[in-house]
Amino acid sequence: MAYLEIQPQPALQSYIDAYWISEMTGHALHKTKILPDGCVDIIFNIEDDYRTEAGTILMKSEAIYFIGTMMRFKEYKTAGKAKLLGIRFKPGAFSYFFKLSSLYEFTDQSIELKNIALPVIHRIDEYTPAYLDQFFLHKLSPPKYSIIHIIKDIQEQNGQLKVGDIAKKHFTTPRQLERHFRNSVGVSPKTLSALYATSLSALKLKTIFQESV
Repeated sequence: MAYLEIQPQPALQSYIDAYWISEMTGHALHKTKILPDGCVDIIFNIEDDYRTEAGTILMKSEAIYFIGTMMRFKEYKTAGKAKLLGIRFKPGAFSYFFKLSSLYEFTDQSIELKNIALPVIHRIDEYTPAYLDQFFLHKLSPPKYSIIHIIKDIQEQNGQLKVGDIAKKHFTTPRQLERHFRNSVGVSPKTLSALYATSLSALKLKTIFQESV
């Protein structure tokens, strides 16, 4: 298994955590562990159907998927060849590029996207960071209300701030804060704070790809 992360250009780094490529070859069994980090991903399955070791299709060939905010640890055991290209958006940043009424309905969900304007990439060698940078720079449009600065505050405090204190500090109410977090992150501020508080390093929570077994 090969896994590579590439940083977007500086103008996008406040919103996009990384572009990543995962390539699995041969018929070996691959184990993938994913930790919840408050991020959402768009994933292109560039090659064959991505299947579990039991044969269940996780992602169809040449399909695009939206992975909502995760609330719990997940582990997948897959077999066969696969090439995945992902864009990992930082918590609260997806709304800077795409307009959805709420991310809450997508929490812990993997949804195939069929009617969303995204670049089409069918081969791994067609991928370049510059291509995606250009696309997302063109799409970049700040939402009416952003909570990125509030999320940064929670991260810097390792999730130790109480929701009431967060709301007071940022001149809003707990109820408004809850609504904005559900819409822009997919989970409540209390849940996101708990993710950071229970991690060894809130700023380093990442998807972990283990070696093939």
